[in-house]
Amino acid sequence: MPSKLKLYNTYNAELEEFEPLQAPFVGMYLCGPTVYGDPHLGHSRGPILMDILYRYLMHLGYKVRYVRNITDVGHLQNDSDDGDDKIAKKARLDQVEPMEIVQKYTIAYHKAIDKLNVLPPSIEPRATAHIQEQINMVKGIIENGYAYEVNGSVYFDVLKYAEDEDYGKLSGRKIEDLIAGAGEERRALEGQDEKRNPNDFALWKKASEEHIMKWESPWGIGFPGWHIECSAMSSKYLGEYFDIHAGGMDLLFPHHESEIAQSTACFKHTPCKYWLHNNMITINGQKMAKSLNNGILLEEMFSGDHHLLDKAYSPLTMKFFLLMAHYRSTVDFSNEALSAAEKGLKRLSNAIEKLDELKSSDQSEVAVEAWKENLYEAMNNDLNTPKAIAFLFEAVKWINEISSSKLKINEDDLKLLSETFKTFFFDILGLKLEDEGSDKERIEGLVNLLMELRQDAKTEKNWAMADKIRDDLKNLGVDLMDGKEGSSFKLN
Repeated sequence: MPSKLKLYNTYNAELEEFEPLQAPFVGMYLCGPTVYGDPHLGHSRGPILMDILYRYLMHLGYKVRYVRNITDVGHLQNDSDDGDDKIAKKARLDQVEPMEIVQKYTIAYHKAIDKLNVLPPSIEPRATAHIQEQINMVKGIIENGYAYEVNGSVYFDVLKYAEDEDYGKLSGRKIEDLIAGAGEERRALEGQDEKRNPNDFALWKKASEEHIMKWESPWGIGFPGWHIECSAMSSKYLGEYFDIHAGGMDLLFPHHESEIAQSTACFKHTPCKYWLHNNMITINGQKMAKSLNNGILLEEMFSGDHHLLDKAYSPLTMKFFLLMAHYRSTVDFSNEALSAAEKGLKRLSNAIEKLDELKSSDQSEVAVEAWKENLYEAMNNDLNTPKAIAFLFEAVKWINEISSSKLKINEDDLKLLSETFKTFFFDILGLKLEDEGSDKERIEGLVNLLMELRQDAKTEKNWAMADKIRDDLKNLGVDLMDGKEGSSFKLN
C-alpha cells in the first residue's frame, strides 16, 4: 500500500505526515490577488498548487472547504503601512470608482485562471465585505495587550508580542536582527512616526480626507491593514485553527508572519497546522520586474503577444509546464522549455486517445500495480508532480508498444492502466485534451489556403478560377481585398 500523504510544513521546516484536525473534513486557505491590474504569470502558481492539493485531497476521500480571498482594500504601495492603497491609486489614475477597478480586474483574474482548468474555491470572500470581522479581531488583539491606538490608527506591538512568542519563526527571521535592521529607519523617523517601533505594523489606519475607501470604527474613520483581512476571513470560514494555509514565498514576510502574530495575539494559538509555500517564477533566468521589461501577463502568454514569446502557448501547456517542476522549486520560463512542455502534453494526450483502442492479451508483460503505487507514492511525497508525470511517460511507452503489438497486457491490467492514467491526467493533475485549434483558426487556415490557390491561378492567368474562388468565398461571408502587397481577407 502507498504511504500516507506528507506535506512540507514551512512553519516547522520539515516534511510532515498530513493528519487533518477533524477528518474527513479539511479546511484550507490561499491568499488571493490584490485586484488592481491584469493577472501575470506570478498569479498562476499559487492557484495551480492549491488546485492539485484540492483535487488530490478530494480524490483521497476528504471533504474540503477551500477559501481563496480577494484583496480589494488595505494593500498599500510597497507592502508597507505608508503610501496609497493600490486599488484607490489605480481608481484615481483611471478616474473611476475603486469598485470598478475591483470588478474589472477580478473578472480578468477569474477569466485567466479559469483557462488553466483550475477548480474554483468553495468560498471567495472579499476584504471589503468583512470590515466588521476585521474590526472585531483588532479589538481582541488590543484587549489582549498586543496592539495600541495612536491618532486613530492601531498598530500591532511586535516587541511586546516577541516577549511571549517566537516572532519570525515562519520566515526564519530573528527579532534581534529585525530590531537592528530597523535602527536607521527608527532614527530617520524619530519624532515624526507614530509607531513605537518601525517593525510594528498597521491593523487599522486612520483615513485622510481624500482617502476614498474608509469605514467607521471604534478608533475613528479609517480602513483595515493588509494583514488583518486574511486572519479575519480565514477564521470566519475555517475556524480559529484550521488545516492548511498556502501562498507564495514572497508572502512569508511580512504577510504570513503577521497573520501568525495576529491570530496568536487574538486566539492564543497559531491560525493553522500546515503552512505551504510555492516558489517563484523567473523569466529566462531573471526575476520578473518592470525595470527589466520582462513581466508577462497571462493573456499575453495565451496570445503570444509579448516581445519575449516566440508564439502563443495554450493555458494547459503553461499549467503542464508548471507541474513539471516541484511547487517548492523555482521555475524558469523560456520558449524552449514551454515548447518542450507543449510536446510532452501532446504525447500524454495522444496516449489517452490510444488507450481505448488497445487490445488485451491472455498474458501481461507490464507491472501495472507497481506503476500505480509509484504514482501515489510520488503524490504522497509532498505533491511531487514532476515524478508523477515521469511515471505517466513511462506508461506512454507501454501504450505505444502495446498498440504496435510489441508488448502484451491482459484485460485486468489494461483496465487498471487505462483507469489510473486517466484519473491522474484528468482528475488529479487537472489536465484535459486540447482542441487542435479553434473554429476561427481553422477557418482562417482554410481561407489562407484558398488565397494561395487563387494567387497561383492569377500567376497562371487563369482569371476564371481566380474570380470563382473570390466569388465563392464572398458567398460564404469572406471578403477578399487585393492590394499592392498581396491579398487579405475579412470574415463577415
